[in-house]
Amino acid sequence: MTPILHAESLSFAWPGQPPLFQLPELILPAGEHLVITGPSGSGKTTLLNVLAGLQAGHSGHLSVAGEALSTLSSRALDRLRADRMGLLFQQFNLLPYLNLIDNVTLPCTLSSVRRDAVSRQGLAPAEAAERLLTRMQLDPALFYRRRVAELSIGQQQRVAAARALIGNPALILADEPTSALDPDNRDRFMALLRDELAACGSSLVMVSHDPALIRGFDHHLDLGALISC
Repeated sequence: MTPILHAESLSFAWPGQPPLFQLPELILPAGEHLVITGPSGSGKTTLLNVLAGLQAGHSGHLSVAGEALSTLSSRALDRLRADRMGLLFQQFNLLPYLNLIDNVTLPCTLSSVRRDAVSRQGLAPAEAAERLLTRMQLDPALFYRRRVAELSIGQQQRVAAARALIGNPALILADEPTSALDPDNRDRFMALLRDELAACGSSLVMVSHDPALIRGFDHHLDLGALISC
């Protein structure tokens, strides 16, 4: 089976600077989970952006879902992200003027692949959004009546997670999504996220500074250890 991520001799450097990171090899099988840790400045978020095709300038080989990123045009990269990736970043990037359902169904508007995946479940996009938000333990009374700007940080985080998961994308990329949560809420969120990942068979790559999360992942990449080598 083709791995969801495959990198060889992957490195990235800002102009005029030494390499920020150098990865001899990175292989993530489909359906498995990887956590990336390391000190501030070690390149965790930059690596995640490289994996998402959002940061140009890397060297070496990198393929996502069997697609070599260096061979793709900007338009093809946009399509790969829309069809195969769910992005969950620290600022959530929710649209403040939309309600919860409209935020969650946005990937289905942008991607026929995600929309068709929902349809194969026998659901309309709004029904899939309602299901995900309910499983994320959000009150159905909020779904249509509230805009996301009116929600707490923890509630916004769960809306963003539902948006990333809708349509069963092959790969979820998450940048410190639990950084604003206390330990109890962190653990509840990660349990909910893992349940949904198992249900849809998606892989997860997550950046975290929290060592307590490492034990719940199949694979661990410590960028700090690479730097020290």
